[in-house]
Amino acid sequence: MKRLTRITAVLIQLQSKRIVTAKEIAERFEISLRTVYRDIKTLQDSGVPIGSENGVGYFIVDGFRLPPISLTEEEANSLIISETFIKKQGDKSLAKNYDSLIIKIKATLKNFQKENLALLSTRTLNFTKDKINESNWLSDIQKSISNKIQLEINYRSLYKEELTLRKIEPQAIYYTNNTWIVIAFCHLRDELREFRLDRILKLNTTMISFEKMHSFNFQEYIENL
Repeated sequence: MKRLTRITAVLIQLQSKRIVTAKEIAERFEISLRTVYRDIKTLQDSGVPIGSENGVGYFIVDGFRLPPISLTEEEANSLIISETFIKKQGDKSLAKNYDSLIIKIKATLKNFQKENLALLSTRTLNFTKDKINESNWLSDIQKSISNKIQLEINYRSLYKEELTLRKIEPQAIYYTNNTWIVIAFCHLRDELREFRLDRILKLNTTMISFEKMHSFNFQEYIENL
């Protein structure tokens, strides 16, 4: 990758998150940390307001924005692959939000790219034989996790078919066996529990915030499943 192209890509990466570490940049572009520091210095010298937190990473000062980015053919094609998976994952709220996003992205494409994508979409298939367990709560649960807002759900258990009202504090979500699962602290059971989204009959977002569970480590949790 040419240095100018890489530096532009580094700038886009910096805008993708609140904080980006030098290690993340180095691993993405397969360059040394010394090269990362030099690229950051070049961007700063050109007037890009890049700040840093010692031992944490780099960030773009609020208010700075790049003009609309042009997608490469390969990047545009990847949209079709992700679209086929999103439409098959089962949660209607995620599919709806993705459709809205993809329309906005496609609106920035050139006409020949739109035509190529239209063709590619008719030649790409995600074939799944197993039953997909449909749900409609993923979007609300994502917001609950990021904003740390308690949810109230009507939940029908899988094995007992027991209907209960639960107040939960969502911690993380994962997808397995065509089913979305939320890991949450359950006030009824006073412990971490897993809830299948397709078993949630009703969901209400409360105005009650909760504290982050510092004892919860998602990586360790998944490894111990």
